[in-house]
Amino acid sequence: MAFPAKKLINDPNDVVTEFIEGLVETYPGLQYLDGFPSVKVVLRADISRATYDKVAIISGGGSGHEPAHAGFVGEGMLTAAICGDVFTSPQVDSILAGIRAVTGPMGCLLIVTNYTGDRLNFGLAAEQAKSEGFKIETVIVGDDCALPPRGIAGRRGLAGTILVNKVAGAAAAAGLSLADVAAEAKRVSQMVGTMGVALSVCTVPGQVASDRLGPGKMELGLGIHGEPGAAMADIQPVEVVVSHVLKQILSAETGYVPISRGNSVVLMVNGLGSTPAMELMIAAGKVVPQLQLEHGLAVDRVYTGSFMTSLDMAGFSISIMKADQAILQRLDALTKAPYWPVGVDGNRPPAKIPVPLPLSSLAKHDEPLSRPDQLNKQGHILEVAIEAAANAVIDLRDSLNEWDSKVGDGDCGLTMHRGAMAILADMKKFYPLNDAAETVNEIGSSIGRVMGGTSGIIYHILCKAAYAKLKSNRQSVVTAKQSASEYGGARAGYRTFLDALIPASTVLQERLNAGDDPCTAFILSSEAALAGAESTKQMQAQAGRSSYVSGEILASVPDPGAMGAASWYRAAALAVKDKLQTS
Repeated sequence: MAFPAKKLINDPNDVVTEFIEGLVETYPGLQYLDGFPSVKVVLRADISRATYDKVAIISGGGSGHEPAHAGFVGEGMLTAAICGDVFTSPQVDSILAGIRAVTGPMGCLLIVTNYTGDRLNFGLAAEQAKSEGFKIETVIVGDDCALPPRGIAGRRGLAGTILVNKVAGAAAAAGLSLADVAAEAKRVSQMVGTMGVALSVCTVPGQVASDRLGPGKMELGLGIHGEPGAAMADIQPVEVVVSHVLKQILSAETGYVPISRGNSVVLMVNGLGSTPAMELMIAAGKVVPQLQLEHGLAVDRVYTGSFMTSLDMAGFSISIMKADQAILQRLDALTKAPYWPVGVDGNRPPAKIPVPLPLSSLAKHDEPLSRPDQLNKQGHILEVAIEAAANAVIDLRDSLNEWDSKVGDGDCGLTMHRGAMAILADMKKFYPLNDAAETVNEIGSSIGRVMGGTSGIIYHILCKAAYAKLKSNRQSVVTAKQSASEYGGARAGYRTFLDALIPASTVLQERLNAGDDPCTAFILSSEAALAGAESTKQMQAQAGRSSYVSGEILASVPDPGAMGAASWYRAAALAVKDKLQTS
């Protein structure tokens, strides 16, 4: 005998109204209209139609998808959310009540998920509101990538709707007109695709759960109302599932989203109600590198959590939206909507940094090193060279990030910027600038402390190798080539930063052997470094993340690591020349 699923509820008929009551008690910025049970509208507590001077943004639909949409009501996002019964479109009277409550002279944008009931009810309410004198625009969101359009129904509206809500809400908060807000919402609605995977069937309060999904099975391409998915399959490791979903969303054959290699995207990994945060984070951790390495996309924002659920369904959906700076600004804009992840904004730093060392291990001497009270000639020259090199890296940060977003993981500029800032800070206190060898060693320590990834460790190795050479008073101009090749495996022509440093090393050695003064040799070698870095456009990558990127994309930009190395090297050379000329 089948029994209804266990639920922490009272009367199954009251779950929506009691949810709303609990929501507004929890978040003082929200209110609801006193029209239960037929009118179920959550709205911002800080506005009224009579005084509201911005475009109102309203979305909604059947309940059971919490926190959508009521949890996204707040300044900078939705002005009101219309809540239907579980998996049932809200009534026209409820939608009209919401429009009348929050819409001022700037008008109202209705954001509607593409389901027949929602389209009809919101559509009729919109026409009625227009007849009452309200300015109304409507945007329909259909972001489903699992099924081909069926007749006139079109693609279903899924979790990508939340991203559309955020962009539209930010545009309205910025004071844009109704036409402009609607245009932005429509534009982003056409740039997002979603597909979901379910491990269980949801259970509607008071009803018996379906048993169509047996042990070891999952559904691909589900809806969010308990309907069967596009296909049933055996459960696979999450990275395999993610690969299938991404290929479906980004398929060039269906062309559901206008995303191609080299584009920037926003990712949303959405839990369907019963998926632990750990599993969602595991999925997100597999999606990002696949987007970067297999699909050649720069991932600018990642939102992971439960945004549009299906009651207690286990599983997740993936939404991918093409992004540009205008969209990112809208996503980053301030909002007080309680369920929007406010901690996700700005450029993404490297995913990992080195484990901090004990303070005692940072001091390599009985007495800690410090900056000399007085600098000798060599100390002054070293100081201006280091400062110029670090500032060159800082100035180049955004360009390095842009290049790296196309051929790597998009953090080269941030990583090198972090190292440069640490060098400038440490130089003021710790670098014994009158001792070149010890200064180079301390630069390596600064880099090793703050720079993560491959570039950080290689620069650290280079500094330590240079220190050893300088301490032994042996020739040191080939240190970069020998050390990086030995430990990293790269060679000239592999499209790495060695394609800047090896030409510089070669020219420097040649000019010194020819009898040039060191400053002239330094300047000529810096020109060789720049030429070498620029030449990486013609190289096929054979090391690092760029080796996974197509030659067509590589040909559009130089290697960011090589450009970074050439830039600081050139800046140091010019600084030394200027210092010597003015001394």
